[in-house]
Amino acid sequence: MGRVLTVTYVFLLLGIQPFVNIPAEREVQPVSADVEQTEEIRPKIALTFDDGPSAAYTEKLLDGLRERDVHATFFLIGENIEKGDNALLVRQMARDGHLIGNHTYHHVQLTKIKEEEALKELEETNRLIEKITGNPVEYVRPPFGEFPKELSAKISMIPVMWTVDPLDWSVKDTEKIVSKVVTQAKENDMILLHDCYGTSVEAALQIIDRLKEKGFEFVTADRLLLP
Repeated sequence: MGRVLTVTYVFLLLGIQPFVNIPAEREVQPVSADVEQTEEIRPKIALTFDDGPSAAYTEKLLDGLRERDVHATFFLIGENIEKGDNALLVRQMARDGHLIGNHTYHHVQLTKIKEEEALKELEETNRLIEKITGNPVEYVRPPFGEFPKELSAKISMIPVMWTVDPLDWSVKDTEKIVSKVVTQAKENDMILLHDCYGTSVEAALQIIDRLKEKGFEFVTADRLLLP
């Protein structure tokens, strides 16, 4: 700054009007509230599938979910896992980021068998899933929605029920299944479907498309159970 003043003084002595380029102070612009964009909060909902894996229909479902970038929850039957190449479907479920749960080994009502047998139904299915995926199984969908309270002290698993049931195993009509689910669906619902019926798989994909249009976000069941 001293040098600038000296040069200026010399210019004045010589009768020359000096021009000193001093940077102007920058004007601070206020931050508009519109600039800060927050992530859109959408109502969450979960698609859950029982009784798989199915050699006939599960692969089509997995392809459709992947195309739509949707994660679902599969509650598997142990004896179905061991059929043919169904283990490959289970592995694909895990790779695609779906949640995999237990639906017993023989699809039995746990409240109607001895505790010893009930534990075996769950433990054997857990073993199969863990062997394929490398991940522990934390969630169980008890067949017929009945889970004995005494089992909770014997095995560390979280029962997962449902809130929307279009009875797809009985109706077997894609249009009716879609209509019932889309009409009833609301935030935090657990939708119950079965990936062992072609009508249910087709309905599931249409349900996703319809509910996405309504603004729903599809998540795995555990996301709805978190506090």
